[in-house]
Amino acid sequence: MIAVGTDNQETEHPVKEAPEASDFAWTVLVRYGRVPQVARFGGSGVRPERDAQVIAVTDRGEEVGTVLHIDSQSGGNSSSSTLTGKILRLADAADLQLAEQQELEVEQSFAGWSQRIEDWSLQLQIVDLELTLDGQLIIYVLNERGPETTRLALLAAAAGAGVIHVQPVGPDGIEQGGGGGGCGDCGCSTH
Repeated sequence: MIAVGTDNQETEHPVKEAPEASDFAWTVLVRYGRVPQVARFGGSGVRPERDAQVIAVTDRGEEVGTVLHIDSQSGGNSSSSTLTGKILRLADAADLQLAEQQELEVEQSFAGWSQRIEDWSLQLQIVDLELTLDGQLIIYVLNERGPETTRLALLAAAAGAGVIHVQPVGPDGIEQGGGGGGCGDCGCSTH
């Protein structure tokens, strides 16, 4: 995803190498995000149980996720050698309360973001909003990766909205890779 700072300059996130399963004591499959994604994460310490809520570090920030599957082998012997991120800890009551407050906040701001997109004459349709636990705004739009997603990030920054992540969504869920001029894993930025 492209992130744009308030100084109207694209902020390049440092290239994050995907962690290797061998770096962790265990790996789990986790569902996270308002437009759900499923990915494999590694961790150390006490391994969470299925259905446990955890704090996962993703390329978008710290997010609450739900453990779907626990790999039966240790991290080093996992069937997948590369992971999406790491599990920081089990989610506690404060994490879940913050996530609930953020959900109310984005629900209240949805109409405002829809109006901005219309006012800016962008060829995008907003699908949803999300805040990560560390305060990163994610705007899900119905569109392929392309110049309109970049324009949204730039216009939002110019309007003082700060750094946002624009995440295109298609009929099959989160858009991955492909296309030029957009945001995300298309090679136009690092994260």
